[in-house]
Amino acid sequence: MNIIPTDIPGVLVIEPQVWRDERGFFLETYQQEKYQRAGIDAVFVQDNHSRSVKGTVRGLHAQLRHPQGKLLRVIEGEIFDVAVDVRRGSPHFGQWVGAWLSADNFRQLYVPPGFVHGFCVTSELAQVEYKCTDIYDPASEISVLWNDEEIGIDWPLNEIGTPILSKKDLAGKPLQQLMDVLPWFEAR
Repeated sequence: MNIIPTDIPGVLVIEPQVWRDERGFFLETYQQEKYQRAGIDAVFVQDNHSRSVKGTVRGLHAQLRHPQGKLLRVIEGEIFDVAVDVRRGSPHFGQWVGAWLSADNFRQLYVPPGFVHGFCVTSELAQVEYKCTDIYDPASEISVLWNDEEIGIDWPLNEIGTPILSKKDLAGKPLQQLMDVLPWFEAR
């Protein structure tokens, strides 16, 4: 397993070891002790699975009462996955990192609590599976505007055309309008 740090501490790209032969491939998608040694000291309590068509942008979401860390992987297709630090007082507040995840590269992205998360589908279809560190709590969910100019995410719009968004994501708010409710950064 190869761990690739990003420009924001705590957000990690994981490249699991893949064994291939004439039958296909095999890999471990999660093994608690190995991930803990790699710096992901999380207990996962919920698994989610989404399927989306090309051009779909999901996000940017977080929960306030039940903040979720997420370990994401793609089992079909390709996505551009994004994490934005929304922890007030963080030296990386408002900064984002992105990673290309696909069924072909087997990469995973770990997004710790305190970040909003979203992704853009660049293949015809994409299926994403992810583990969460807390339960889904729709009443405490916030949505940051996917194209907030102050964050400046470089979405691969040339590859997808006009994004397909849910009503919730269309109604997302600029990060600055959510300042009163965002979590605080806790230095370790």
